[in-house]
Amino acid sequence: MKIDVNLKKSVDDSYKIEIGDELEKIEIKGKVGIVTNPKVAGLHLKELLSKLEADEVHIITVPDGEEFKSLKSVNSILESLFIHQFDRKSTLIGFGGGVVGDITGFTASIFQRGINFIQVPTTLLSQVDSSVGGKTGVNSRFGKNLIGSFYQPKAVFINTSFLKTLPEREISAGIAEIIKMAIIFDDEFLLWLEEHDVRKSSKNLLYAIRQSIELKAWVVSKDEKEKGLRASLNYGHTFGHVIENEGNYTRYLHGEAVSMGIVMANKLAVEIGDLSQGAFARVVSLLKKYGLPTKYEIQDIETFYDKFFLDKKSSGGKIKFVLPNGIGKFKFHDDIGEETIKKVLEKFI
Repeated sequence: MKIDVNLKKSVDDSYKIEIGDELEKIEIKGKVGIVTNPKVAGLHLKELLSKLEADEVHIITVPDGEEFKSLKSVNSILESLFIHQFDRKSTLIGFGGGVVGDITGFTASIFQRGINFIQVPTTLLSQVDSSVGGKTGVNSRFGKNLIGSFYQPKAVFINTSFLKTLPEREISAGIAEIIKMAIIFDDEFLLWLEEHDVRKSSKNLLYAIRQSIELKAWVVSKDEKEKGLRASLNYGHTFGHVIENEGNYTRYLHGEAVSMGIVMANKLAVEIGDLSQGAFARVVSLLKKYGLPTKYEIQDIETFYDKFFLDKKSSGGKIKFVLPNGIGKFKFHDDIGEETIKKVLEKFI
């Protein structure tokens, strides 16, 4: 005997992304929990509260740093929600960088099987990347973002004035993700990044943010759950996640690891004939322009290689790479042999 459970349905999870040099008004019914860290709260919480209208607001703080992107932090947020009697009509706001946004989204996805959440990113990297697309999760000792869910926010509010308090290193880390998008999707945008400086004017900054988000929104709209096209956004991350893991998520910022991961991926692309030496040098020059690291020293090739298999994108004993096919295009590869990969890794010892 067979019984079908018919769950075919159409769900519209579309949402708006507000981009500007000041924060828009946010109106929410019910209880609101603002998840943030002490640093962001001290700098910007007053501004957020001045723009927020809600029935009841609670501030929930988590420690600052990638090492706190963990189930322990998620549990501390859940405890606060239970204590303050949040329900399914309540809303969480992720107010901070990528770590806060990912933790908040994941917690929202599991609290009472899902409540609304809103992203208010305060770093450049989170504004152009992690706040858009609904990827949520935490790290484990086995790797980055191995525990998580796809769960879309109800809205994203991007305010460039928050970036004025960021250290230059954090700005550069965000620019790494902008460069990533240009390399694999838009050669004209890459040329613009070479001819202009994102850091020199608010006009340039807003343009770069908008271009990056438009590209990512297009990808996510085509492939929300990363069945195909969206996996291209992992360009530079297969190498970068190993770099972050080896540094215990404290040595490098995410964007810095992605920068070095881009260089390593590009070196592999040159090795198999997908990228010219000229294009390789062009990307390295652009990364250096923004003060990003381009050289990672591998301590042990075997250990580094083995960690590829802990990545979500690897399966069936095969490592899946996203590599540029020239500038503005990309290819997926899961057929590159161990010998070729290690030959490239040897260039980074």
